[in-house]
Amino acid sequence: MVFKKMLAAFGVGGPSVDTVLATPVVQPGGTLSGTVHIKGGDHDTLIEYVSVGLVTRVEVEGHDSEYDATVEFHRVHLTGSFTLAAGAQQSLPFSFDVPWETPVTRFYGTPLHGMTMGVRTELSVAKAVDKTDLDPVGIEPLPLQAAVMEAFSRLGFHFTRADLERGRIHGVHQTLPFYQEIEFHPSQAYAGRMRQLELTFVTSPQGMDVVLEFDKRGFLGSHDTFSRHHVSHADAATTDWPTVVDGWIRGALDRHGSGHGGYGHGGGHGFHGGHGGHQSHRGHGMGGVAAGAAAGFLGGMVAGEVAEEVFDMDMDFGFGDE
Repeated sequence: MVFKKMLAAFGVGGPSVDTVLATPVVQPGGTLSGTVHIKGGDHDTLIEYVSVGLVTRVEVEGHDSEYDATVEFHRVHLTGSFTLAAGAQQSLPFSFDVPWETPVTRFYGTPLHGMTMGVRTELSVAKAVDKTDLDPVGIEPLPLQAAVMEAFSRLGFHFTRADLERGRIHGVHQTLPFYQEIEFHPSQAYAGRMRQLELTFVTSPQGMDVVLEFDKRGFLGSHDTFSRHHVSHADAATTDWPTVVDGWIRGALDRHGSGHGGYGHGGGHGFHGGHGGHQSHRGHGMGGVAAGAAAGFLGGMVAGEVAEEVFDMDMDFGFGDE
C-alpha cells in the first residue's frame, strides 16, 4: 500500500489529460475554444482545479545575462476541486477571448521564425505530480496588422525573425509584461541609413500603436531612432499603407539627421523600456493576395526553418503530457 501511494505521488497510474482545439488559429481579440478530455487512472484522484492558459517564449535581459523564459500571460480556470473516479472520463468545453496584445505568430498561414505559442492545460492533482498538455496555437494578424506588415514587404524590406522581450514601451498603454519585435533588413532605398528596423504592435479594440526602432549601428549618430504612430482598425482597408509607412520611415530618418529624436504623431516619444526601467537595445484583407504577400514577406526563410520552429515547440517549453 505504501509503495502504491508513492507511485501515485509520482503520477504513476494517475489521470491523463488531452486538449483538442476547435480554433487552432485565431487573431488577437478573437475567441479561442476547445475541449479538455480527462481520463481517470487506476485509483480515485482529488483534482484541485483544471485550467487552460496561453504560454509563449520571452527573452529576458538581466544585468549581465540574457535568457529565454516560458511565460503564461493569460489563464482561465475551468473547474474547482472535484474527485475523479478511477477510469472515469470527463470532457470540459471552454472558450475565452484572446488578449488584444497577443503577439502575431503567423502571416498568411506561414509561421514567423522565432515565435512559439501554445495553449497549456493544467490538471492540478492533490499530493501528486500535476498533469499538463501543450497544444500549439497560431496567431494570425488582424487586417490592420497584416496591412502594415505587407507594406514593409512592398517597400522592399526583408523579414528576418520575430521575438518577444520582457519590458514596457514608454508612452504606450500596455497590459502584457512583454512586447513583440518583428525584425527587418532594409530595402536598398534605406540600406545606407539603417542596418535593421524593428516593428512593434500594441493593439487594443480601438486601434494600435505602431512603434518603429532603427538600429543605431547604421547611423552616424550615437542614439537609436524611434517613431510611434497610432492608427485605427477602421483604416485597415482604406489607406495606402506603403505610402504611409514610407512616410513614417523617412520622417524618422530626417528628424534624426536634423538632430532631433524620433517622434510619432502628437510629439510623443516611442521607445522600448526594459524590465525595471532598463532601456532595451533593441487596406488589406486576407483574401486573394495572401500567397503572394506571404512569399514576399517571408522570402528570406526556407520551409525547413519554419517547420523546425513548430516541431521543437514542446522541447522549447519544457513540458508536455506527463
